[in-house]
Amino acid sequence: MSPSAQFTTAEIAKRFLLAGNARVTLVSLKTGVRFTYRVFQRDEKGPHFVSLLTGPDNTASYTFLGTIFEGKGYRHGRKSPLNDDSPSAKAWAWAWSYLAKGDMPPSCEVWHEGRCGRCGRLLTVPESISTGLGPICEGREAV
Repeated sequence: MSPSAQFTTAEIAKRFLLAGNARVTLVSLKTGVRFTYRVFQRDEKGPHFVSLLTGPDNTASYTFLGTIFEGKGYRHGRKSPLNDDSPSAKAWAWAWSYLAKGDMPPSCEVWHEGRCGRCGRLLTVPESISTGLGPICEGREAV
């Protein structure tokens, strides 16, 4: 079982999310509703693509939601089969608006699944579990 961890600062969460191959779960403290997202970057200069976990396979059942440009602005995708006012799309846009500014979203927990946000390897070093990035990937620059 992977050692999942909750992020405590927006800086660490944002760095993890923009590492290139991150999976994160947002949990509402008010309702208990949670959504899991994948934030993927095809190449180091390109945008980050956000997808929502929509099926039973938590490695492959993701549906495109939108794009993060230049590590800052998020835009819901025109080609997304999910409506931009669906609860999952609204939750991502809302949480990202806080994280992009360097603030943790209020009344929301941000968790990773215990795998490196860049290479996807299982994290075993306690410091790596807290940041979501393995020792080798930690040293690489994020966008």
